[in-house]
Amino acid sequence: MTWTILVLVVGVLLYLFGGMLLPKGDEKKPSAGKVVAKKCISVIAIILIAGSMCRLYTPYYLTAINPAIVQEMVNGMQEQQQAEKNKQIRKFVRSEGDKMMRDAPILGNRDAKKTIYVWTDFSCPYCRRVHGEIERVLADRDDTRVVIKNFSIHGPLSDGPARAVIAANMQDPTKAAELTNMLMTREFYTQDDLKDQDKIAEKVEANVMKMAAEAGLDTEQLKKDMDSDVVARELRNVRDLAQRFEISGTPFLIIGEQAFPGAIPAAQIETALDEAE
Repeated sequence: MTWTILVLVVGVLLYLFGGMLLPKGDEKKPSAGKVVAKKCISVIAIILIAGSMCRLYTPYYLTAINPAIVQEMVNGMQEQQQAEKNKQIRKFVRSEGDKMMRDAPILGNRDAKKTIYVWTDFSCPYCRRVHGEIERVLADRDDTRVVIKNFSIHGPLSDGPARAVIAANMQDPTKAAELTNMLMTREFYTQDDLKDQDKIAEKVEANVMKMAAEAGLDTEQLKKDMDSDVVARELRNVRDLAQRFEISGTPFLIIGEQAFPGAIPAAQIETALDEAE
């Protein structure tokens, strides 16, 4: 702002007194060169004045007179950024989709033509909400599968359930889907469990195992598989993809070739699926 005001002052001074910078001569019959020089100085002065006034007036106009333009500009930039992000996601999913699904639990029709990838966390209330919306969608259509990418971001509340579901998928994909639904719709720890942070992981795993047994899984094998290379590979894949797609929280959905951060309703999921190829 200070430099803008200085330029404005210089422009005004040039416009008023710029002629004094030229050598004195016959004022009644000035030379052609002097006339041209005066005009050039005047033009330069006008440019400096106009440019400075624009720089001074524009912030005032955007903040005081028409602030909606700023919001429109921000929205436009965000839309462009999201479009570019979707483009990169589309390219990657088309080439690496099989790798993204290789070790992940899948809900719905495993052979479906349309795919939803969801980065989720069993201890995240918004993830539980969007899971309910996804279940509503799956109940109405059999052309969709949901690839669960367990993003373990809440420590012991996330890690045990995430590893258990991936390990369950190694044992029986159908039972893994059932366990996923249980963990998303039931509580697997209590407020009393949270009081003892040293034992919370142990208590969470015990509760998860009870649900796994109810789903018909071999819990002893499940415990072994939770420490397997397959589970470690899938969790690494989840983190690597989260970094690639700039996912910082859950839930995060990729539907077809569009990205949706946050919990979205079933209607929006349906629309995105209908738009997907």
